[in-house]
Amino acid sequence: MENLIKLKKQIEAYKPFNEQEEKDKKEILRQICESDSILTRDNKNAHITVSAWIVEKERKKVLMAYHNIYQSWAWLGGHADGNANLKEVILKEIEEESGLQTVSFVSDDIFSLEILTVSGHEKRGEYVSSHLHLNVTYLLEADINSPIRIKEDENSEIGWIDIAEIDKKSTEKWFVDRIYSKLCKKAAEL
Repeated sequence: MENLIKLKKQIEAYKPFNEQEEKDKKEILRQICESDSILTRDNKNAHITVSAWIVEKERKKVLMAYHNIYQSWAWLGGHADGNANLKEVILKEIEEESGLQTVSFVSDDIFSLEILTVSGHEKRGEYVSSHLHLNVTYLLEADINSPIRIKEDENSEIGWIDIAEIDKKSTEKWFVDRIYSKLCKKAAEL
């Protein structure tokens, strides 16, 4: 509970970058205050997730994986699964999904907030109903020459994508237009 209060304070202190973040911040805070089991998938309507926008030093490339469920190139990330220390969660997810072991946070602060819709799908032979991911994103940096590998049950490719090519790699137009383009712009401004 203490860590959830700390996370709520971090989100409250976050300065939205645009209208999408402003509205999503308000709704994420409402959900944290009013919803049960917000940190776990026991909440079938909406739960906390975390994503990584991993760039190389020049910020011209981002590490992405070809996700098997969505059949698209996408950022790395995962569910809080009860842990409100999202920095711990994202480091675990990065290692699990990519094998990348040497990565550093560009800042201790939250980089982005977004509410993501997840369509109903099959996972490990079981149907998962449509729901929302109340997502916190961190900006991280890694060496483009660091070893990476796929995680066969989640992705079939992993690699450094030129930011100018994201719109050609990702088939999720809404993510490209509203999320990935925003993250590229924000990272370039730092």
